[in-house]
Amino acid sequence: METETKRLYEALFLVDTGQAAADWDGTCEHIKKILDRGEAEILSMRKWDERPLAYIIDGKKRGTYILVYFNAPSANIGAMERDVQLSENITRVLILRADHITQEDMDSDTPSMAAEKSVAAAQAKAAEAAAAKAAEAEAKAAEAKEVESPPVEEAAVEADDAVDENAEEA
Repeated sequence: METETKRLYEALFLVDTGQAAADWDGTCEHIKKILDRGEAEILSMRKWDERPLAYIIDGKKRGTYILVYFNAPSANIGAMERDVQLSENITRVLILRADHITQEDMDSDTPSMAAEKSVAAAQAKAAEAAAAKAAEAEAKAAEAKEVESPPVEEAAVEADDAVDENAEEA
């Protein structure tokens, strides 16, 4: 009885952007079914990026890439590629042996994750700047209010002085 060793593979699936946006879970489920038929153990699956294609494929100018790391028997890779070619939901696939990939590489940010983080950071920075500007404007308004109306005690002393001056002149 022969035991088949499973190797680590990296696959990049290209799917239609419209389809992926409309039914993300369905698209991921379809990819999982193909990999399950090939006895693959999925380690990581996530959106890599959405990009314009180098040339038009099936009338599409843009595509969404899904990056998957999995362990599978080497003999089943051909069957998986054939299933992808027969699939109407997946445009292309590239499957490579990835024995050199570490867990840290698998967990690193994809281009779409990096873009989302940079947008979130820019929004947070803009919110901080707006809050600081509002606080500064509020402080200036409070300062201007203090300058415009002297405190009540100073006004009373000035009024008493004016009365004393008028009394001395008379």
